[in-house]
Amino acid sequence: MSKDLLRLLIVSATLALTPTPTLGAGPSPAPENPPADGPTATSAMRRGGGPAWCPGSSRRKGVVAVNDPLAAEVGANILAQGGNAIDAAVAMAFAMNVVEPLSSGIGGGGFMVVHLAQSGETLALDFREKAPAASAADMLAGRAFSEVSTSGVSVGVPGAVLGLATALEAWGTFTLAETLDPAIHLAETGVPVSAFVAENAASPRTALEPETSAIFRRPDGAPLEAGDLLVQPDLARTFELIAEQGPSVFYEGEIAEAIVDAQRRARYDGGEGRMTLDDLALYDVVLRTPVIDDYRGFTVASMPSPSSGGLTVIQILKLLERFPIGDERRGFGFGEAKTLHVMIEGMRLAFADRAVWMGDDDVVPVPAAGLLADPYVAARSAMISETTRMATPAAGDPLPFDGPTPTPPPAPGDDEEGSTTHFSVVDAWGNVVSCTVTIEQLWGTGITVPGYGFLLNNELTDFNRQPAPAPGTNNVAPFKRPRSSIAPTLLFKRGEPFAALGSPGGATIINSVLQVTMNLLDHGMTLQQAVDAPRISITSPSGEVTVEPGVEQAALDGLAALGHRLTEGEIGAVNAVLVDLRNGKRYGAGDPRRGGAVGEACWRRRGRRCVAVHD
Repeated sequence: MSKDLLRLLIVSATLALTPTPTLGAGPSPAPENPPADGPTATSAMRRGGGPAWCPGSSRRKGVVAVNDPLAAEVGANILAQGGNAIDAAVAMAFAMNVVEPLSSGIGGGGFMVVHLAQSGETLALDFREKAPAASAADMLAGRAFSEVSTSGVSVGVPGAVLGLATALEAWGTFTLAETLDPAIHLAETGVPVSAFVAENAASPRTALEPETSAIFRRPDGAPLEAGDLLVQPDLARTFELIAEQGPSVFYEGEIAEAIVDAQRRARYDGGEGRMTLDDLALYDVVLRTPVIDDYRGFTVASMPSPSSGGLTVIQILKLLERFPIGDERRGFGFGEAKTLHVMIEGMRLAFADRAVWMGDDDVVPVPAAGLLADPYVAARSAMISETTRMATPAAGDPLPFDGPTPTPPPAPGDDEEGSTTHFSVVDAWGNVVSCTVTIEQLWGTGITVPGYGFLLNNELTDFNRQPAPAPGTNNVAPFKRPRSSIAPTLLFKRGEPFAALGSPGGATIINSVLQVTMNLLDHGMTLQQAVDAPRISITSPSGEVTVEPGVEQAALDGLAALGHRLTEGEIGAVNAVLVDLRNGKRYGAGDPRRGGAVGEACWRRRGRRCVAVHD
């Protein structure tokens, strides 16, 4: 038995002893041609759909939505070859390491929410980075963020390789080598630098380390520009090693040794990384129960702790459900001042709770049931007035609605920043994946593992840098996973999945996912309209409200008159897929904010397959 399979079985056995879902039977192996019968049309969205990108007539098909057209092509090709949604998601994750290395990669981690058509299960896979065994609550304290975030002390034990391999072995039909092959080809032959990569190529992090600048700068040291050819032979070799030897080479072999050496680099004395070979060898992936609740007759399933994303999205939805959002006659149409105002107030309340109550539930209990309990939500929602802005809200007390707890409320912690990448997939058989992967800040620490070509994360900066009073829900601790805002989300109607979505953007992820969900369910938009529509965001009880261009001036004036402080900026990059439950057609929407693309695989008459990519 291989070490990799043994590791998976150990994780599965551990999960079997806890109240989490089983892996289930998983999807059936992909047939040579998809079945002719369409999905059962049990219900219909108010409005949905959009253009089908694949030309000609088609039957059931698979669709991917991701931040880059090359990655979309990779995912669509996997589907066209008979792969399922999990196969496509894993292949796209590796491809995104090549085409958008500043946002994600094997030096980081992520979260995945999966719906399995055969068993009907909806599961959450946690491959978030972990703090090393030698971590301490104060190890990030007392230094500037710019120093901490570019030093090895901020590097968490990476989870991406084992997480993706675990998903593939549990639910996929392709081998790990088969899903790595497209990324190897892209890394070897080179990819054109995208506009998004070019916009961020001048970051000081691309010039901090010689190995990083050798890859992500021009030979003369100038930043990469859009259209430059980015060739990554070291990364291709690393992928080949993983394809040949499995995750063990990353967690126990030569790559592990190189990671430990690289994370010893620091910008200050004491900033060296604390990760050891034992930390890598002991890393585990966790299968979790999604956080699930209802909103206006739909079911929302998203990522639970250690991410705060799903819980906060659902809490805001519940806070707002009493308002007639979408009713233009009552002043609650899309983008109207009243609509935006109550959304802002809901965000402020939920982010106050998030700062106090959310962290790694495996270490400090998170009162999730209390935070979503109807009496608690009703009391918090009653604080929202349609006509006045509330004073800075404090966190509520959900404990009476959650049952006994051994700890008092902690003090609020730091709010994280960062960027990630997200992709969504639905296949021909109804399996659905929503997955977000990350290395935290753009370019992570800026430390590239010498000879292996991938950046290391700075995920531990998502912990409180200054320790909060006991119990320190999000304080650094050994083996703990830092709080996240990542929110891969699935939407259901009468048990049938009809949408998958998620976003990059640090804490703004929550508000991006929230608004696309509301655009679909409250405002009746098509999927692309829901993604394209301008957004607002506030991620603290007392901060400024970021507003995207496109919000009407009358609404801005109305918000300012209520006392909201406004600033302009771009928010998130949602990539989503949708199943029209009336006819089984699949659609995708890529977010133009970051070059989002849709890839579609379809089967035409006489078994012919086609792939189309739209950006």
